[in-house]
Amino acid sequence: MTFSSTDLATWQDRADHAARSVTGLFGRNLLLLPGTHLAAVVWQGRHPAGKDAPEAGQEPGRPRERWLAALRGARPAAGLLSPWHYWWQAHYVDCLVDTGLRELAGGATPAARFNGPDRPSAGHLASRLVTGMRLRNALTLVNSYYDDMAWLALASLRLDKLAEEAQRPGRRRNARVRSALALQFDSACTDDLGGGTFWSKKRDFKNTPATAPVALFYARTGRRGMAQTLLDWLDATLFDQDQGLYLDGARLGPAGVVLVERSLYTYNQGPVLGALLELGGDANLARAAALVDSVQRLLTVPAGGGNANAGTVLRCEGTGDGGLFTGILCRYLALAAADRRLPGPARAAAAALVLDTAEAFWAGRRPVGAGEAKAPLAGRSIFSVHACQPADRTYPPGVPVELATQLQAWMTLEAAATVMSAGRATEQPGPAV
Repeated sequence: MTFSSTDLATWQDRADHAARSVTGLFGRNLLLLPGTHLAAVVWQGRHPAGKDAPEAGQEPGRPRERWLAALRGARPAAGLLSPWHYWWQAHYVDCLVDTGLRELAGGATPAARFNGPDRPSAGHLASRLVTGMRLRNALTLVNSYYDDMAWLALASLRLDKLAEEAQRPGRRRNARVRSALALQFDSACTDDLGGGTFWSKKRDFKNTPATAPVALFYARTGRRGMAQTLLDWLDATLFDQDQGLYLDGARLGPAGVVLVERSLYTYNQGPVLGALLELGGDANLARAAALVDSVQRLLTVPAGGGNANAGTVLRCEGTGDGGLFTGILCRYLALAAADRRLPGPARAAAAALVLDTAEAFWAGRRPVGAGEAKAPLAGRSIFSVHACQPADRTYPPGVPVELATQLQAWMTLEAAATVMSAGRATEQPGPAV
């Protein structure tokens, strides 16, 4: 791997560009209601040749749902008629908080706002987004999946920290949301299968995607003992010793035997890494350093379409929910890169993984064409599904572009800005947001 030579200011500009692109292409009020914000799950521009656009089938043999094309131009109605992806919106909140923290570092003035002085700040937009999520989710932020709720709980906690650092009062609404969600997590963390957190209210499967973010939430809200218990369960039940990575989940088989789902996903490693760093201590930090090493060895692919001389980037997991996975991992690798309690080689590896992947996403972007969208969207960018492939291959003009994949690139660019900012810092590291 190689370190990017790009400086901090350039990474910040790139992250702002991604923020403008995603909010411009996907963001809107929910049913035109003031004080709300929500992201459409798909954006589709006009096909330049005026022909029927091909489907967004980046993965051979995986046909995409045809409803995507029908959503084109369905502005107010799309908020309620399109499929609802709660956890995509939760990560949208997190991305806006990332941007808001950079705005704060720039003085929190109108001039520092990512989208111009006459537009809402990123933090204000994130607050509107939480309101939009609650309305879209039938006046509640409780749903059937504990991992979804954990991501929102983490995002709302960071949103309040942003408000506190900006010397603005935190939202009591967010505190109530977290209190309600914490009760959900408490009910999902049981002794079944020896511990861990259920994935859904079916209560038949415990997995890393739920257990790790819940552990991180507990760690960040003072319940460190419970967080450590969940991490220890993950280590005992879902950690693959040979690969040094965390497997997907476990369920109880018909004969009473625990059956492990052995799929490996990039994003599962991210919140585990975050929780290990948040809790600290020699054992957890050693596990964190080893996890970074395993990610570097086993979850990377050649950059530049197989050109070995181009180095490596983190592998990506396609479209749908998988479109978020690598961005989530980058968020937590950035925390590892900034944490001076870790050995130097581990920090350097984490930094290189983030920066090289972000550089590839940036180099592979394509502009929204003049014939694809109205003039206000000129200058926005579409990012690729895969860091190792250009966007004009995975998202040629006219195909539906999924929100998850664009959030992934935005998260990665924000992570790169975090890595570069931490490289300039001289203060002692502490728990990060």
